Amino acid sequence: MGHIAENIKELSERIGAITSKMRDQGQSVLLVAVTKTRTPMEINAAIDAGITDIGENKVQEILDKYDMVKPVRWHMIGHLQTNKVKYIIDKVKMIQSVDTFKLACEIDKRAGQAGIIMDILVQINEANEETKFGIAAGASEDLIHQILDGCPHIRIKGLMFIAPFENNPEEVRDYFKRVHQQYETFSRIAHQNLSFEHLSMGMSQDYEVAITEGSNLIRIGTAIFGDRNYPQ
Repeated sequence: MGHIAENIKELSERIGAITSKMRDQGQSVLLVAVTKTRTPMEINAAIDAGITDIGENKVQEILDKYDMVKPVRWHMIGHLQTNKVKYIIDKVKMIQSVDTFKLACEIDKRAGQAGIIMDILVQINEANEETKFGIAAGASEDLIHQILDGCPHIRIKGLMFIAPFENNPEEVRDYFKRVHQQYETFSRIAHQNLSFEHLSMGMSQDYEVAITEGSNLIRIGTAIFGDRNYPQ
């Protein structure tokens, strides 16, 4: 497990080197470890190395690992079906993948029943990829206002974006730039349940470009844990 701690140290140093060269040198970047298919032992090794937040793609994996993982902030970062919200509403700190009003309403309902305010990010499909979830860029502001008007147990904390995979991450820079522009625009909306703090974009292959274009939350799996071994 020593490689996990070494990888986290290298990532932290690399992030620091990038932000120190930027105009806003005070920018901090939250490193969320993506733990899809990872064992509780691997996750705990990452937590021991300083990881404070982890992201899971599947509800079932959260439920399977929750009691075996050390105290940490859990993020739901994968597509969430409305009928599974009830299973994680009391377990996750943030749901990053909200892209429909229907899903927001279910989160609001379950959060109300649990007596909490759930932090969410609105997932943007800036590239309009058919294989990815997320609301089309042109419809995102309407969704935000729908949630603010109809979901009192939700607090919108920012945006999430998954860029198209490209061997050269420079090819997705314009997408990051456009999502950051939306983030800046929407952050000016005045509402007690909107407090933009997180622009979640950038993964192992493109996080450096994402940070230079304004990301302050990156979701990293492979660069921490190594390549995934999927079950056959």
